[in-house]
Amino acid sequence: MNKFPEHTGFNLSEINKEVLGIWQKEDLFRRSIECREGHPSFVFYEGPPSANGMPGIHHVMARTIKDIVCRYKTMKGYKVLRKAGWDTHGLPVELGVEKSLGITKEDIGKKISVDEYNAACRREVMKYTREWETLTDRMGYWVDTNDPYITYDNRYIESVWWLLSQLYKKGYLYKGYTIQPYSPAAGTGLSSHELNQPGCYRDVKDTTCTALFTITDPKEDMTGWGKPCFMAWTTTPWTLPSNTALCVGPKFDYAVVRTYNPYTGERITVVIAEALVKNYFKAEGAEKPLEDYTSGDKIVPWKIVARYKGSELVGMRYQQLMPWVRPCERLDANCAAYVGKYANEHPETIFTVGKDRFVQLSACAFRVIPGDYVTIDDGTGIVHIAPTFGADDAKVAKAAGVPPLFMINHKGETRPMVDLTGKYYTLEELDETFIEKCVDVAAYSHHAGDYVKNAFDPRFNEDGIYDAAAAAKAEDLNIVISIEMKRDGQAFRIEKQTHNYPHCWRTDKPVLYYPLDSWFIRTTAARDRLIALNSTINWKPASTGSGRFGKWLENVQDWNLSRSRYWGTPLPIWRTEDGKFEKCIGSVEELYNEIERAVAAGVMTVNPLREKGFEPGNYAKSNYEKIDLHRPYVDDIVLVSEDGRPMHRETDLIDVWFDSGSMPYAQQHYPFEHKEDIDNGTAFPADFIAEGVDQTRGWFFTLHAIAGMIFDSVAYRNVVSNGLVLDKDGNKMSKRLGNAVNPFEAIEKYGSDPLRWYMISNSSPWDNLKFDPAGVQESARKFFATIYNTYSFFALYANVDGFDTSTAQVPMERRPEIDRWIISVLNTLIQDVDRNLADYEPTRAARAIADFVGENLSNWYVRLNRKRFWGGGMTEDKLAAYQTLYQCLKTVALLMAPVSPFYADNLYRDLTGCDASVHLALFPEADTAVIDADLETRMRMAQSITSMVLALRRKVNIKVRQPLSVVMIPVNDDNQRRMLQAVKDLVLSEVNIKEMNIVDSDTGILVKRIKPDFKKLGPKFGKQMKSVAQALTAFDTADVIAMERDGYSELTLADGTKAKIDIADVEIISEDIPGWQVANDGNLTVAIDVIVTDELRREGIAREIVNRVQNIRKSRDYAITDRICLSFGANPETDEAIKEYKDYISTQVLAKSIEIMPNVRDNYEALTIDDITLPVNITRDK
Repeated sequence: MNKFPEHTGFNLSEINKEVLGIWQKEDLFRRSIECREGHPSFVFYEGPPSANGMPGIHHVMARTIKDIVCRYKTMKGYKVLRKAGWDTHGLPVELGVEKSLGITKEDIGKKISVDEYNAACRREVMKYTREWETLTDRMGYWVDTNDPYITYDNRYIESVWWLLSQLYKKGYLYKGYTIQPYSPAAGTGLSSHELNQPGCYRDVKDTTCTALFTITDPKEDMTGWGKPCFMAWTTTPWTLPSNTALCVGPKFDYAVVRTYNPYTGERITVVIAEALVKNYFKAEGAEKPLEDYTSGDKIVPWKIVARYKGSELVGMRYQQLMPWVRPCERLDANCAAYVGKYANEHPETIFTVGKDRFVQLSACAFRVIPGDYVTIDDGTGIVHIAPTFGADDAKVAKAAGVPPLFMINHKGETRPMVDLTGKYYTLEELDETFIEKCVDVAAYSHHAGDYVKNAFDPRFNEDGIYDAAAAAKAEDLNIVISIEMKRDGQAFRIEKQTHNYPHCWRTDKPVLYYPLDSWFIRTTAARDRLIALNSTINWKPASTGSGRFGKWLENVQDWNLSRSRYWGTPLPIWRTEDGKFEKCIGSVEELYNEIERAVAAGVMTVNPLREKGFEPGNYAKSNYEKIDLHRPYVDDIVLVSEDGRPMHRETDLIDVWFDSGSMPYAQQHYPFEHKEDIDNGTAFPADFIAEGVDQTRGWFFTLHAIAGMIFDSVAYRNVVSNGLVLDKDGNKMSKRLGNAVNPFEAIEKYGSDPLRWYMISNSSPWDNLKFDPAGVQESARKFFATIYNTYSFFALYANVDGFDTSTAQVPMERRPEIDRWIISVLNTLIQDVDRNLADYEPTRAARAIADFVGENLSNWYVRLNRKRFWGGGMTEDKLAAYQTLYQCLKTVALLMAPVSPFYADNLYRDLTGCDASVHLALFPEADTAVIDADLETRMRMAQSITSMVLALRRKVNIKVRQPLSVVMIPVNDDNQRRMLQAVKDLVLSEVNIKEMNIVDSDTGILVKRIKPDFKKLGPKFGKQMKSVAQALTAFDTADVIAMERDGYSELTLADGTKAKIDIADVEIISEDIPGWQVANDGNLTVAIDVIVTDELRREGIAREIVNRVQNIRKSRDYAITDRICLSFGANPETDEAIKEYKDYISTQVLAKSIEIMPNVRDNYEALTIDDITLPVNITRDK
């Protein structure tokens, strides 16, 4: 029985399945953790996916990165716990349920109860759990899916509540009424980090309008030529009915321009920022007399008649553009001073809705106000202000004492003109008194109930499916309002323009901005500390940490925590109706006790937690499964305030990103369980996390914010932010485009190992990967097949010779130089791979392994040493060869194990002949004593020279079997000469050249010139690039040789500045010599004489004959010891070669006899050598 298994086929997909079966049988993942018991911990956090969607090929990429690091750290001796998790709350789940049930958010509580809806969400969120677990197994990602953390688990929620209570105690949690991004399609507000997910801001083509606001108190220069107007540009004409102010830049120059309305032909005088006049008026119009115009003329005359600073326009008034609704404000103790003052002076404007008083404030609105955020980059330099639809608008309006334009509903609540579904309120939804006092019913009715964007309109969302094509084709409200303005002379320009607009990250539909009551986390208060903590984190790449993430922290906004949904973690805050008393609950036990107080006070009749049998202090899973902390159950709990009044829960849910950002603690049920593991650093912070680049403003941010604000700590020390997985053409994958890759099919077809290897070795994890199936196949062919073939070669001969791995090692000093070289390179490789994996650079590690296997082990060591394994007894030299190759293969199995776990384990078990897995072994340690840098450099030189010579041969179509006479190599110094002398015989043998002439580089034999690499030099020298290029092109051969010798050159540019140019920044070109071919690689130059003499040609023919005959022997399955007889047909092109090299041919092919015959008849083979056909009869000697 062979000690080393020999395989007849190589199918990585089947190996994948076989090894996975072994792992499952051996329970290997659990054992890999248990065998590190008592060792130092390496803390890893798994970012929770949502199982209501199928995994994609990008998940293979993300999980490969995580698995590589965790396997590597395990092999380095660490105990690496890997707890899986499921993100079970949030919009993706709710929207999926609504789609499957055929309902909208508005139907919840009407067509379906909240309880039934949440039960459906609970089922939906785990819909594809089996598929996720299957992918996890098949791709070799080791993570504990048997005991995952689940964000809807009551114990998890309890930890989240505790974290919120800590923020509350620190004063970081507050309620505010602000303008916030809101998704009508999702039915909830959004936080700033959600709005900044990749792809949320998109270029859209919308109808824009430059509106004309009639000035009611014009300055004298603005009169005398038609109607005086302010010009203001907007990309959202549907917000114009809510306009209450115009904003100018106080320091900008504004022009008063006499001209005509291009649509109506009426005379008008307009005010516009002078810098933007050119964008609205053609230069030819300035030269045309104002009176010389007929409506419809292409050139509209215009003339600037006055100029004003923006500050001089502040306070001017204008007519309400669309007087559908008059602005009003609530009159109470909290109202702005100007509101109370105006009400006292104008009591006739006060009206009552329910218990509240309001004051109509048209007189305080419709005027010009200052604003530092106004720009003159585009538009008119005058900004239309609708305070209910923009945070900046609300800010400047409030500062200037300008009221917003609100509607008042039947509950007495103030709301913007557009409701939460994206339409103008209908009159039926508004309070009658408000309508009477503030609404022009005839004007408003014309558009009441209209949707401001087609994306929200039910006509284009039948059965929950958005018909984007139909929506784009139909006129939207922007177009309708703009056309009406054009008709009424209120528009100066209407045009389609592309602009950047935010979209909901889950519905892909536009967001709107609304004034809403929400709970916020005051992240701005911790900004500086969060920035300081971030500076201690090792980001891969570093640019993401300082750029995308760092800049985000620098501009961080308070975190909008509230979500107006049903399925999620409820906000644990109870308040009295007037908001005077509130309580933030931090545990179920605290809630239990507060309910007991409420029961005692008569606010509640029973304690529902007690009735369910819940036992405070009992942290068993079974105890927590008795209750449900979701809606509607927590909504039914009423607590009691200190003054005996009922306190109801704030109906908000919390941002799902807070759920996932809480996982370091909530997965441990901290602080109720495992408190010491978090507090003593055993389980916090993470040593490593990794997710997609989109998480920089998602999970990465929320982890960082919660850890920084509550624990004054980082949540993770090292983070890999991986890029996108695109198709081979660089397009984003999607089912709609038909370019998505099914990960299950890919693993089945190629196997997990080549898929993982390709993804990691192709590009750095943080770069976008252009996924090409041909690349996966190339990985299987080039890397894995090379290892397999090398192992097969080893196993074949090792089994024949009975090689025993336990035999005493041949001392290194007694091994030939090539053995010492490959062992040196192997140990250097160990250092490189170890260093790169430790630095979270798996791509560099994988490439180093691949280079070693392909270039050094297979193509150099094995190829040059094949004869040492053939025939004869087990000499010391042969034993050294076996031991060297065995050590290389075993070490490669260990090194590649983190990246390609299946085949690495298969190879390791084949080599060791035992059941011990590579994943229980320790990572190899480099033996620095056997590293010989000088030897590695010499052999690298030999490889480079060989590569260049072979490339030159291919260039002139001269095969390697054709000998050449001489190769000439110039050297720059004695050290280079010494190294060349040491590898001379090896190189000549490899390239099949008779002689090597080593000459001094300054002999003048070769003419060299230099070519700048503009891609490298451009970024370094910028505007000086032209001077650098001129200086380099002036180099003569001596300058080039000096640069080759030194590795750099210092230039003095035309302006006298110095510039250091590295040799890597240029390309060195050697001009060909007649009859020679020349090539360069760094500081190495080779020249070969390509003239083939008759003598050389005869030898070449002999070598070709040997090659062809050997192939025939193999095809006939002759034993390697079988001798043969050769009879060649006479041919003047080959006869001399056969005669001259008869002995050589005989030795190489084991020919007992060789003869040349006039005619070869029976059973002959035709040998084709270039353009020669040579018949030969080959018979086995009996």
